[in-house]
Amino acid sequence: MKKIILLTSLIMSSITINAQNVMTPELLWKLGRVSVLGISKDKKSIVYKVTTPSVEENKSSSKYYTIPVSGGNAVEVANFEELVSDKNVSPSGKYKLSTQEVKLNSVLGKDFYPELQKSEVQIYDGLDYRHWDTWNEGTCNHVFYSENKDKATQIDVMKGEKFDSPQKPFGGDEDYIWSPDSKCIIYVCKKKFGTAYATSTNTDLYEYNLESKITKNLTELNLGYDVNPQFSPLGDLTWLQMKRDGYEADKNDIIVRFKGSDINLTSGWDGTVDNFLWSNDGKKVFFVAPFDGTKQLFEVNFPETTKSAIKVTQLTNGDFDVNDLVGFSGDTIIVTRNDMNHAQEIYSYNLKNKTWLQLSKVNDEIFSKIGLSKTERRYVTTTDGKKMLVWVILPPNFDKTKKYPTLLYCQGGPQAALTQFYSFRWNFQLMAANGYIVVAPNRRGMQGHGVAWNEQISKDWGGQVMQDYLVAIDELSKESYVDKNRLGCVGASYGGYSVFYLAGIHNNRFKTFIAHDGVFNTQSMFGTTEEVFFNNWDFGGAYWEKNNQAAQKSYTTFNPINFVEKWNKPILIIQGGKDFRVPIGQGQEAFQAAQLRGIKSRFLYFPEENHWVLKPQNAQIWQREFYKWLKETL
Repeated sequence: MKKIILLTSLIMSSITINAQNVMTPELLWKLGRVSVLGISKDKKSIVYKVTTPSVEENKSSSKYYTIPVSGGNAVEVANFEELVSDKNVSPSGKYKLSTQEVKLNSVLGKDFYPELQKSEVQIYDGLDYRHWDTWNEGTCNHVFYSENKDKATQIDVMKGEKFDSPQKPFGGDEDYIWSPDSKCIIYVCKKKFGTAYATSTNTDLYEYNLESKITKNLTELNLGYDVNPQFSPLGDLTWLQMKRDGYEADKNDIIVRFKGSDINLTSGWDGTVDNFLWSNDGKKVFFVAPFDGTKQLFEVNFPETTKSAIKVTQLTNGDFDVNDLVGFSGDTIIVTRNDMNHAQEIYSYNLKNKTWLQLSKVNDEIFSKIGLSKTERRYVTTTDGKKMLVWVILPPNFDKTKKYPTLLYCQGGPQAALTQFYSFRWNFQLMAANGYIVVAPNRRGMQGHGVAWNEQISKDWGGQVMQDYLVAIDELSKESYVDKNRLGCVGASYGGYSVFYLAGIHNNRFKTFIAHDGVFNTQSMFGTTEEVFFNNWDFGGAYWEKNNQAAQKSYTTFNPINFVEKWNKPILIIQGGKDFRVPIGQGQEAFQAAQLRGIKSRFLYFPEENHWVLKPQNAQIWQREFYKWLKETL
């Protein structure tokens, strides 16, 4: 009897161990999140931060480390600020840049009626009354400078201006820099206010002269985004530029102001730039860009004259994403890298030998103890005869003789690259670990397949892209290991829109749906979202423009509400209460429609989350409800 009990105990222990040897929601949120602060002043080490969430405390904490640029052991440090150069200190060392919020606009009830201090009223005369997840309370971000040794006296570079720098909602200190001679400050700003601000993407680079106190617009002729200013080692101002006003996903090019003329280094290259870094000798610009379902490292030569040939060269290739460009050490460039099975770590890439070296190994021990999913490239032919990449993620210990439930993943954006990213919410490794095959098409609108492919989704949200989705899942469903009777469809943002739309046209392909912060009603979306320029461009205009055929198609043919009568499968609807990009009404309308039609549905509401889910305990519930729903309905 004792032998039987012991054998049973060993078997159960083995089952438990094996069950734990895959990624879980709890394990996912124990991973350290790596971000690089820079190369040390002595050029011998890399300084970086590791942020680790605590589900128990519902917050994150950070530690700081150094690691030799040539590889070796990481060392925890306390005073990391002293190790790296501070870009906000002027090259002369005399001044330092900073930012502050400045109250400039009367918005609150007590601003207008000081005797009523307990009022909770907000009064607006224009749009931009809220942005991303924050209401406008009349404050603006401004750039300040002070003498480095006398921080008490700060001078507002934008004194009295009702504009923001850094840009809201995501701008940081990349939005302002010193000129090499320390005489000027260059900053990014969209100098528009209210409704004009909400309908435009026209940011410019401004130059403030410390001596004259005069500010001039350096990019006045360009009507789209001008961002990310940097100076080359030879002193040439460089930045990223989009040309068209109102188009947030326009082709992003590298511009260099050379001897009074602007040179577009990437105009002849069929792609869009994420970020860039000058070589130490000023002869090349290295940049990261989406390419064929990944993000790779490229270089472009800087022409010695305006007539010299410009050539873009791809330097890396593989199923991974290159992300941040940190700096150089000899023949190597320091970057961050990740893939669908591994969170971001720091790497060096030898430009001469074309070899990689992993430097930080924050999560290696965890990944070494779990089964990894397998990612495969598939290329399918779309209904209009194009070749489309589809990522297929297979469960750990995949057995092709078995049948697996399969999820069609719909990417957001809609013009965001679907690459080898590693998400802490939409995590393909975790989906596969739960026994699901994931089908992730690089459908129309994805970056990395040429500008034309990227742009085709604009004003065509429910058109060719929906056929791209269906072709992808239909092709993969031909595989013997795909259970065609257990197909699910999931996605967020535009991906959530895709879920709502496909739920009305799928012809019984799918058994269940999950939509997070998705656009359900294009008309009410236009009336409540905060960045109006986005819907103006992507929908083609306003819903009241009756003679605008492109716009009317967006509010009729491409509006998911017009297909709700064909909904016939369970749907989980997730919504953030502070999501002003895709406001709460979108999720409410969808849930109410599903409930009133008698469709099994659930509303997962996060009152304090925005377009994302950022708090550890909320994230755990998101994951548990996600897989609970799939278990119930798939």
